[in-house]
Amino acid sequence: MPPTPTTPLFVDLDGTVLRSDLLFESVLWLLRHKPWVLLLAPFWLMRGRARLKFEVANRAQPIIESQPRNPEFDAFLRGEAERGRDLILISASDERLTRLVANHVGHFVDAIGSDESTNLKGHNKLIRIRHLCGDSAFAYAGDSAADLVIWQHAEQRITVNASKEIRTQLANHQPVSRETLHFDIPGSSLRAFWRALRPHQWLKNSLLFLPLLLSHQADDLPLLFAACVGFISFSLCASSVYLLNDMLDLESDRQHVSKHKRPFASGDLSLRVGFVAAPLLLLASFAIAASLPASFILVLTAYWITTLLYSLYIKSYFLLDAVVLAGLFTLRIVAGSAAIGVVTTDWLLAFSLFLFFGLALVKRHAELMNLQKAGKLASAGRGYNVRHLALIRRLGSAANLAAIAVFAVYALAPSTTQLYSQPLILLGVCPPMIYLVLRLWRIARAGQLQEDPVRFAMQDLRSQLLLGACALIIWLAI
Repeated sequence: MPPTPTTPLFVDLDGTVLRSDLLFESVLWLLRHKPWVLLLAPFWLMRGRARLKFEVANRAQPIIESQPRNPEFDAFLRGEAERGRDLILISASDERLTRLVANHVGHFVDAIGSDESTNLKGHNKLIRIRHLCGDSAFAYAGDSAADLVIWQHAEQRITVNASKEIRTQLANHQPVSRETLHFDIPGSSLRAFWRALRPHQWLKNSLLFLPLLLSHQADDLPLLFAACVGFISFSLCASSVYLLNDMLDLESDRQHVSKHKRPFASGDLSLRVGFVAAPLLLLASFAIAASLPASFILVLTAYWITTLLYSLYIKSYFLLDAVVLAGLFTLRIVAGSAAIGVVTTDWLLAFSLFLFFGLALVKRHAELMNLQKAGKLASAGRGYNVRHLALIRRLGSAANLAAIAVFAVYALAPSTTQLYSQPLILLGVCPPMIYLVLRLWRIARAGQLQEDPVRFAMQDLRSQLLLGACALIIWLAI
């Protein structure tokens, strides 16, 4: 028989009411705002998980209001509260955070969480429930294996996005007289993880092949293999950085027009996965890079450190973020040179810096245009607002045109004859490039660019034809 409205419902917090985990959210908040505090974490953990949660909660201030929730289960709780049922939020998270969530959600008559000495999980949680309701019937909603011991004693069992293994164990120990409800969130964790890796961004690492192509050694199989190894290493490193970046950007992404759909921000992917996968991908990246020259490993290290600093601090500074992004793109070219043992020319470095500085500003312009459409004035966690649009257009288009000017001067330089039999033909690259960048800026100004210019170029037929024409002209000049 279904429980009556007088049967209290005890509800777990992390993974049940919220699609996130407040301990991991708090650790990420500290990593972003007070990273030095985390040096004390091992000493807190030595005194127990409860002490760790207590000390972290003392110092962290995660934004409760923007935490992703389970909408279907939230509607169920609202209906139960309207029926007059007592809902008690009971969590292994720190009690102060638990009460903040309960006050924000509004369905609960009480909220109970861990204190500095007791980690309210599993058996400890069951003891607290029994202390509150004695031998009377109760219902419980949870999501993890730690909740199985509580479900065994509950009159009504409710799972929220529980794994198949947990649901099977629950079914095997379910008396016929007890009711079980399941709330599932559509979507695959594996698919969410793949999205979080951003494999479409690996295309940017194709820049590692540029030194091989421009040095006219693409037919050298050992060098081609080295470039491929470098590409794989850089891609794994980049994905590691993307995971870390998305975890550090939870607060701003959840307020963003489109980024709130990212796997971590939306709760589609557990933060636990990110904490494990990010370092593993980084280790794999450097393990693969071990077969390449030491100079490549040095560039890879510089790339990782710079991206980490970018994620933590630099991205919030107006224009400096675009300069650093241009430098990161250029580092990919330097890495490609290091992988095959050639020297990157000053011409290529200058061209890359101007080109990608302009493209970084195109991306910022597109983000601001989307914010303006949504009625917002500033980008959360960034140093930009809609008043900067005109300045960004001027600087960005000037930088892109400067890159083309650098290429034109390179075509006329005496040293170019060493690589090209008809260097003047290279000047033919300039007209399609000028049209390509000016068209890109026109589309951005019209608000029709969806934030990533590189992705746009790869999906836009006219851009593909123009880039193909540039490649053909360079081939004719050889």
